[in-house]
Amino acid sequence: MNERKLPRFLKLDDWLGYLSLLASVALIILVLILFYELAIQSLQALKTFGISFFTGTEWNPVKGVFSALPFIYGTLFTSTLAILVAFPISIGIAIVLTEILPRNIAEILSTIIELIAAIPSVVIGLWGIFYLAPMVRDSLAPILSTLSFIPLFQGRTFGYSYLTATLVLILMITPISTSVYNEAFKYVPNDLKEAMYALGATRYEVVRKVIIPYTKSSLLAGIILAYGRAIGETLAVTMVIGNKPNITLSLLAPGYTMASVIANEFLEATNTLYVSSLVALGFILLIISLLVNYIGGVILRRLEK
Repeated sequence: MNERKLPRFLKLDDWLGYLSLLASVALIILVLILFYELAIQSLQALKTFGISFFTGTEWNPVKGVFSALPFIYGTLFTSTLAILVAFPISIGIAIVLTEILPRNIAEILSTIIELIAAIPSVVIGLWGIFYLAPMVRDSLAPILSTLSFIPLFQGRTFGYSYLTATLVLILMITPISTSVYNEAFKYVPNDLKEAMYALGATRYEVVRKVIIPYTKSSLLAGIILAYGRAIGETLAVTMVIGNKPNITLSLLAPGYTMASVIANEFLEATNTLYVSSLVALGFILLIISLLVNYIGGVILRRLEK
């Protein structure tokens, strides 16, 4: 009886394989079409400004002068700072949830963290406008003024700045990476940890010598996922960053990102060169996102080997 059903199951497996292959090919084709369309629509701006589109600092729609560097800088500056802060926080929270707290409390907190990750960007942006920006202006800025000898904290702020945008991104990406690390730490074999404890290791040594090495691929995957989210975040950052093309090391200064300027100005673009410049920013954003994922994939494959 089982032998009669075997060909049917093989046939279903074949169909599943074909559907999976079809979905993969369709996704690749969709990405290629998107890449092609953005490249074609960007040609006018790239031909008009040449290399100065990537190296210039002026963005003036009235004069018809467009440069991408301030937006590239703002995107990478805020995203990199956010991931540098969110990464250790996420690991710390995941360790507390899996190794320190009782299971019932840890499950409740894990659910809360997942709910925070699901909060819409516009809600976080409104929180940034009405609470975070005033707090940065009235509370953080006076404290940071004592560190004005450091380039990161020079100048004054009205609250809408790189610092506020970075804090918003930290809030948005920390729950994402924490969820990844929490699940990864749960699957570390207890035998390995118990063996370390039996040898007299402390909890810190178990984390450093067992949990972190065992889950290093998952840690990198969490970084890639969170960094990609930070690079592409639009609405929440647009609402708090200040929206001024500005290249500076000061966190207290206003800035701009590629996603923000596209969201703010695309409907206001009055000529083809203006539209082409905005599409070119989207094209650059796509390339950066693909590069981040490609580099992360290469590193993951090497870690797996």
